[in-house]
Amino acid sequence: MRHCDTIRLSPAELPAATDVLLTALGDTPSAHGRMQMAYACGCSDGGLDVIYVLSQGAKQPYKVWRVRPEDRTLPSLANKLPLLGWYEREMMDLDGLRFTGHPEPNPLVLHEGMPRESAPLAHGFDIHAAALDFTPQPPIVPQVLGPDIQRLPFGPVRADIVESAQFLFFYIGEGILHYHPRLFYKHRAMEARFQGADARTGSTLAERVSGIDSVAHALAFVQAVEGAMGWRAPPRSRYLRVILAELERLYNHLHYLGHLSKTTTLKVGEAQGLLLEERLKQINGKLTGSRFLRGLITPGGLRRDLDVSGLDAALDTVTDDIASYLQRLESTRSHLDRLMTTGHLDRQVAFDQGACGPIERASSLDRDLRRDHPYANYDKVRFSVPVQQVGDAHARSLVRMAEIRESLAIIRQTIGRVKPGSVLRCDVMEEPDPQGEGLGWVEGTRGGLLYAVHLDESRTRLQRVKIKDPSFSNWRVFPFTVEDSNMMDYAINEASFGLSVAGADR
Repeated sequence: MRHCDTIRLSPAELPAATDVLLTALGDTPSAHGRMQMAYACGCSDGGLDVIYVLSQGAKQPYKVWRVRPEDRTLPSLANKLPLLGWYEREMMDLDGLRFTGHPEPNPLVLHEGMPRESAPLAHGFDIHAAALDFTPQPPIVPQVLGPDIQRLPFGPVRADIVESAQFLFFYIGEGILHYHPRLFYKHRAMEARFQGADARTGSTLAERVSGIDSVAHALAFVQAVEGAMGWRAPPRSRYLRVILAELERLYNHLHYLGHLSKTTTLKVGEAQGLLLEERLKQINGKLTGSRFLRGLITPGGLRRDLDVSGLDAALDTVTDDIASYLQRLESTRSHLDRLMTTGHLDRQVAFDQGACGPIERASSLDRDLRRDHPYANYDKVRFSVPVQQVGDAHARSLVRMAEIRESLAIIRQTIGRVKPGSVLRCDVMEEPDPQGEGLGWVEGTRGGLLYAVHLDESRTRLQRVKIKDPSFSNWRVFPFTVEDSNMMDYAINEASFGLSVAGADR
């Protein structure tokens, strides 16, 4: 796989390889050197490989373990690498694999009552012929017993315009003893939709995996395709990709702060945050024709050129208002009192369970793909990576506030570096991957986003696309901050994570 060091392991060698990885980490985990994702992929010989993707450290190539299951069975690594727990359950549901010794072998995507034998992503599955005998069943949760314990199922239909999900609370008074999120009510099988499409169509699909992260998804996808094909986008388009990515980060973070203010009942803060988000989207629309910055990024560069000569002046109209807004949020005691100490996430838990983006950086894990694994032209601009130590809701908001300031600075730097030239080049500039495989990554608004792309033998169609969305990772981490908290702070805590259900339910 392009941009990766690949080794093949047998199932029996997996546990030992995991022990070596854990030994290399030492007692104090760094932000690097950890597992990122795992997925199943059909091979040209008709077999099935499970592919594990690991990060080895800043500026180091990713490492890939390829393992061929025996009788569709592998040993589970979830006891040693907890963040793999959801990936293994996903493969059990969708690919019909078995992972022996899994600590929580319950359904994840298909929900209880759906036969796992259907394996919707398995080779030869026919949705029209499959007899999906689904009988809804309650979620499988640990027994929480006691005369004073109350049970509250909330969702999947919730108030306002929030996405569908069900949350099961066990609590006494206001104290939450156990919390169980149940997602995947609207799982769209986006990864399967890529199969058989050409790469240009694939970039359009990627933009729609999670509408609020259109640029990040499209950019990670096309960089994976470019790696597989040996293409390299022209310098002008690489700079423009940086600008687009940071514009997306800006409006997302402002939306986040407005929504967080809503949960602390700071109505003026909510209104101003959403107004500033709208002003940024209007700038996006004037620059690109799309408020969500869609329809531009494609393999080889951009679909069309952009005129950024007026962008600096456009940002001037909103920069002072953004700075004033951030300052007022940090001066409002009623807002800060609700954030401080709420939803604490320990550094070790953040590392073990796979937290990413502002969530891990608020818990003192210093990791950012723009700096550590530079892509586009991020290696040509200077910026700081904000990190906080406390790991609570306030720390998570501080990280995003600082990132807003850094994004504005990155955009202004990049505007000055954009030179005339072409924005699209679909030529082989580097050695293509012999298997037609590539890995692409982006530091999205919510964290590290990875795409693994496998092309067919003709190198013209997509055979397999795997998406590691940051919300899939952070939803797994989130329950660790809910238990032993209280019901009154739950909405604030969830808002402080900035989670996307659509991103997890990809």
